[in-house]
Amino acid sequence: MRGKQPENGALVFAYLLDGQGGGRELEWGEINAWSPSGGPLWIHLNARALETERWLVEESNLDEVARDGLLSGEVRPRTVVGRDGTLIILRGVNLNPGADPEDMVSVRLWIDDNRIITTVRRAVLSINDLRQAISKRHGPSNLGEFVTSLSDRLVERMSNVIEEVDDAVDKLEDEIQTADPQILRAGLASARRQIISLRRYLAPQKEALNRLQHERIPWLLDDDRNLLREIMDRSIHYVEALDSARDRAAVTQEELNGRLSEQLERRMYMLTMIAAIFLPLTFITGLLGINVAGIPGAENRWAFLGVALVLFAIFLGQLLYFRIRRWI
Repeated sequence: MRGKQPENGALVFAYLLDGQGGGRELEWGEINAWSPSGGPLWIHLNARALETERWLVEESNLDEVARDGLLSGEVRPRTVVGRDGTLIILRGVNLNPGADPEDMVSVRLWIDDNRIITTVRRAVLSINDLRQAISKRHGPSNLGEFVTSLSDRLVERMSNVIEEVDDAVDKLEDEIQTADPQILRAGLASARRQIISLRRYLAPQKEALNRLQHERIPWLLDDDRNLLREIMDRSIHYVEALDSARDRAAVTQEELNGRLSEQLERRMYMLTMIAAIFLPLTFITGLLGINVAGIPGAENRWAFLGVALVLFAIFLGQLLYFRIRRWI
C-alpha cells in the first residue's frame, strides 16, 4: 500500500483498531505502511474528493466492482460477497442540520483482510458515533462487531423519524372532519412523500442485512449473526410501520376526496334547486317583458302588484312542493 499520498480532502480519518474497543488514529504515511499483520485498519474517505478515486484505483488493490460501489453516487442498499472481500452498502436517515430526514444518506463499506474502507458523500452521524466510541475505548473490537455496531446505529436512528411520520398520519386522520381541506391535502402529500422516500431504501436494506447474515463470511461470528438478525427484525418492523402509515394515509386521502365530493354535490344540488325555483318565475317575467302590444293589464295600475303576488304564490308553492318531496 505504498505510493503517492492523497490530499487531505480525501481522508476523513483512519484508525488502527487494537481489538479491545480502542484504536490509534493514523495519518497517510502510516496507512500506506500498514500490513494485515498489524491489526484491523479502518479508513474513512470522502467519496466526493477526486483524490479518493485516484487512491482507490492506484493504491487500494481493490477490483473494479468494489471501487464502483465505494464511489458511485446513487446506490441502493445491498451486500456483494466476492473472493477478496465483501461490499456492503447501507442507508441511514439524514439528520444533518437543515436536511430532510427522508433524504437518506449512504454508507459504503469494503471489508477484506483486516481492513475496512468506508466512504460517504455526506456526513453520517452513525460514523461519528463509532469514531467517538473508539476514542473512548468503547468501540468495536473486530470486523464483525464493526459492521453490527454501524448497522445498529443506522437502524436505531430511523426509529424517531418513522415515529414522527406515523404520528403525523395519526394527526391527519383525527383532523379529517375539522381541518381545512387544502391544508389537509398538503399534509397528506408531504407524509406520503416521506413514506415513499424512507421505504425506497429501507426495504432493500432489510434484504441486504438478511443476505449478510446468511453469507459464509469468515470474520462474521455467530454472535454477530444473531445481532444482525435482531437488527433485520427491527428493519422489518419499520417497513411494516411505513406500510401501515402509507395505507392509513391512502384511506385518509380517500375520505378527504369523499368529503370534497360531498361538498361539491351539495353545492351543485343547491344550485339546481335555485335554478328549478326561478325557472318558471323567469319564464313568466320574460313572457311579460316582450315589447309587443296586447300584454294583459298594461293599462291597469294594479297589474304589476297582481303579477308580483302571483309570482310570490308560485314561489311559495314550489317551496312547499319541494319540502313535501323532501328535495330540500
